[in-house]
Amino acid sequence: MNSLIRRHFLQLSALLGAGVVTAGVLPGLRAAASPSNKIRVGVMGLARGLRMTENCMAIPGVEVAYVCDPDQHRVEEGLALLQPKQTARIKGVQDFRHVLDDPSVDVVIIATTHFWLTPMTMLACAAGKHVYVEKPGSQTAQEAEWIVASARKHRRVVQMGNQRRSAPYIREGIEKVHGGAIGPVRYARCFSTLNRDSIGIGRAVPVPDWLNYDLWQGPAPERPYKDNNMHHHWHFRWHWGGGELAVTGVHFLDLARWGLQVDYPLRTTCSGGRYRYHDDQETPDTGVVSYDFGDKGASYDWSANHLRKGEVLPSVHFYGDNGSLAIYAGYYKHFDLDGREVANVTGNIGDAPHFANFVETIRGNATLNSEIEVGQKSAMLCHLGNIAFRDGRAIDFDPKTKRIIGNPEAEKKYWSREYRPGWEPKV
Repeated sequence: MNSLIRRHFLQLSALLGAGVVTAGVLPGLRAAASPSNKIRVGVMGLARGLRMTENCMAIPGVEVAYVCDPDQHRVEEGLALLQPKQTARIKGVQDFRHVLDDPSVDVVIIATTHFWLTPMTMLACAAGKHVYVEKPGSQTAQEAEWIVASARKHRRVVQMGNQRRSAPYIREGIEKVHGGAIGPVRYARCFSTLNRDSIGIGRAVPVPDWLNYDLWQGPAPERPYKDNNMHHHWHFRWHWGGGELAVTGVHFLDLARWGLQVDYPLRTTCSGGRYRYHDDQETPDTGVVSYDFGDKGASYDWSANHLRKGEVLPSVHFYGDNGSLAIYAGYYKHFDLDGREVANVTGNIGDAPHFANFVETIRGNATLNSEIEVGQKSAMLCHLGNIAFRDGRAIDFDPKTKRIIGNPEAEKKYWSREYRPGWEPKV
């Protein structure tokens, strides 16, 4: 970090730790009271974030103020895509702190690398911004606690981007499960299949001039730049990501936890491996994680390198004493005990309804469909699954203390992570 950037972060971190940051007092309430009811948005991370913002700009009263990414090419692409869609000027920056320093910005959308999600959300909350943060919201179990504590401390509206929570057909299906349509619910099985390419073997090369790699690394301890770091491949290295559990599993495990009406598991097991490619990937490409909640259970079975087209697998299948209900991408099916189809209801999953719910909550007209604590309970399932895989043993967990039981080694090694000096998050 250059001296100016380092000084800015050290000062803001110190203020955050002391609890004295008060910039941007309740900007959401200011927006709600304004004649136009306008919400000004800064977007951090212009891959997923750009696609999401494009869908959300049609919501009345939403105006994009900034697009931000350490990749200057993405900044330029974001401006080219979004600026024609509104008359107000959009600023493009590489450094997200320009967005946090602007008191006219009410909301930030954070769709960055996973290791940035919690630290950036905490800084945004401290700067007085409301936050829409993409899943999983945290990279570690410790961060899952910190991000909630920060939202509470600074009284911010923070929504996690598990968009299925706002899809009408999924909400209807979950209501059926809760309403007894399949009887008492005992178990949920989740599935995902993909066909990802190899990430290859990286070579050390000079950092390209269009990338602020120092800022891209941010709170993560420095690693040499390689030609396969960018952009998606970091998901599958423990230093930066959480693998398929964090990328995809959080969506489906969130549905399972929601339908089962459970919070934290008593025991977690996870097995699998890297079976397809011999490359720089560290996280398992194939696996099964299982959760015991005491009187209910759940599992998630994933394949990142085989679509399994011979099977028609739901995102989540709930099993009750009187039947079952399976939620797919675009529809759900209700079955009786003999497997006969009772109902088949179609629908869509999109960004706009979830973001609209977030905006209307800021305006005082709704409650969040995935408030950050709700989202982080689901993220914790992913963190515990990854801990179980890396430790090679079942992980027993105390839902009251929210700590691992009887395995201090696993907790010490995997509960949190190391941060670059001067970049440590502080509540």
